[in-house]
Amino acid sequence: RGPEVQPRPLGAAGGETRGDDAGSTGSRSPVRLRTPSSGRWSRPPGPLWLSGAHEDKSCHQLIKTGCVRPDEAFGKFFHNLMERKDFETWLDNISVTFLSLTDLQKNETLDHLISLSGAVQLRHLSNNLETLLKRDFLKLLPLELSFYLLKWLDPQTLLTCCLVSKQWNKVISACTEVWQTACKNLGWQIDDSVQDALHWKKVYLKAILRMKQLEDHEAFETSSLIGHSARVYALYYKDGLLCTGSDDLSAKLWDVSTGQCVYGIQTHTCAAVKFDEQKLVTGSFDNTVACWEWSSGARTQHFRGHTGAVFSVDYNDELDILVSGSADFTVKVWALSAGTCLNTLTGHTEWVTKVVLQKCKVKSLLHSPGDYILLSADKYEIKIWPIGREINCKCLKTLSVSEDRSICLQPRLHFDGKYIVCSSALGLYQWDFASYDILSSEVISVEEFVFAMLIAPRLCPLADIYLSDLYVLGIVMVIKTPEIANLALLGFGDVFALLFDNRYLYIMDLRTESLISRWPLPEYRKSKRGSSFLAGEASWLNGLDGHNDTGLVFATSMPDHSIHLVLWKEHG
Repeated sequence: RGPEVQPRPLGAAGGETRGDDAGSTGSRSPVRLRTPSSGRWSRPPGPLWLSGAHEDKSCHQLIKTGCVRPDEAFGKFFHNLMERKDFETWLDNISVTFLSLTDLQKNETLDHLISLSGAVQLRHLSNNLETLLKRDFLKLLPLELSFYLLKWLDPQTLLTCCLVSKQWNKVISACTEVWQTACKNLGWQIDDSVQDALHWKKVYLKAILRMKQLEDHEAFETSSLIGHSARVYALYYKDGLLCTGSDDLSAKLWDVSTGQCVYGIQTHTCAAVKFDEQKLVTGSFDNTVACWEWSSGARTQHFRGHTGAVFSVDYNDELDILVSGSADFTVKVWALSAGTCLNTLTGHTEWVTKVVLQKCKVKSLLHSPGDYILLSADKYEIKIWPIGREINCKCLKTLSVSEDRSICLQPRLHFDGKYIVCSSALGLYQWDFASYDILSSEVISVEEFVFAMLIAPRLCPLADIYLSDLYVLGIVMVIKTPEIANLALLGFGDVFALLFDNRYLYIMDLRTESLISRWPLPEYRKSKRGSSFLAGEASWLNGLDGHNDTGLVFATSMPDHSIHLVLWKEHG
């Protein structure tokens, strides 16, 4: 291959010699740097690989810039490589020795090393310890396991966890089941088809705000309608519109949201009203029923036949039937379009203060789903009638709460096709329409939602609810309290009930049988027949959904002939 080519020493003309026995073995020649001014090589202040000016430069960079020659760069690289291997061998030996120590000895060793460490080492130690000791389990676990763990936390804790980090907030906000369950527990209606977890988290935040307003008795606001000049007795509410009938021989239709009167027509004295977009039906103290046209104010039908005041009316355009209940103890069935009496139902021994025409939603021995049913109520009984045109047809069933008529029913009757609900001086009664039975709530099941409640808590705001004298009479469970309040029913749903007495409007959570909110009422005009007050929107009684907690809650006529309204307050 030929003789090795030795580097040519620098002579007098080419610069100083490298010196120090450049050709000898066993010792490394010191590196000399070429200064830009003289072009000669000079010795650096220390080893090249420790020089502050070149410690961060690679061999390639040093050769390229002319700081070192190629053979010197290779020597530096080889020396570093050997030092690295020696360090790794030493580190392996130390590791083996460290692992053989006891826990106490390991701690002492670490304490000693920490005491010898500088700021750079301590900072390095701090950064690595945080990563090793603080494990983000929500980030490391599979999403399914994270969701399973989150289901065990209450919603308030979940909201706090959302503040931990962006990752936690992302995972927690994505758990649909957690937020749906939280909404259900607050009495909120859930649409399972909506699987957007963030949507349900927002719904929960809205729900918790509304429930807090209810608990703090701040969920409502009041307003008044002024326009009648005499006693207002008849009230009926539908789709944001309130109809009022007065002794000033007029009926008015009000927009509740604006307080404006939409229609006003001249009528007879009104004891009951019901309306739709085209017409108004009124029952009067003059013993007649009339049908009026909103647009023209003209009377289109006049139903004569009762011998007492007509306290309640209901109608169905599909059946072309109108029904009326009167102080003459009868219920009459009329042809709505023709104005003729089709049937007179007898059997009541008191004024008939409420009639309801409703489609049945359950199957029983007497009717099938889809059949129309007529209910009528007096002071002591509720009667169920078939809708037929035969003369002197018989009552299908009579419901009462006491055989000796010692317990009076309030004139508010609720029937949704599945359950009949009425209140008394003692509390609430609920009948299953399929069996007409009042059953104890202890026998409730998923397949057969059949139960009854009779609850009359002491309604003092600062007092606890005392339940005593529990006894069972046949299939009726009665809960008495030491002081029985005159509690009346306004509305009844799957989740909530709306009640009132002489001082307050109450919301009851039917799942816990507890009052969760109240609202003070003014000195309103009281009526034994119950037509001077009514409930507004009813869908929220089956569970709030964030949209149905708007509009009218309660309306009553006042001694000054105005209408006092209780409305849902808008969300904050």
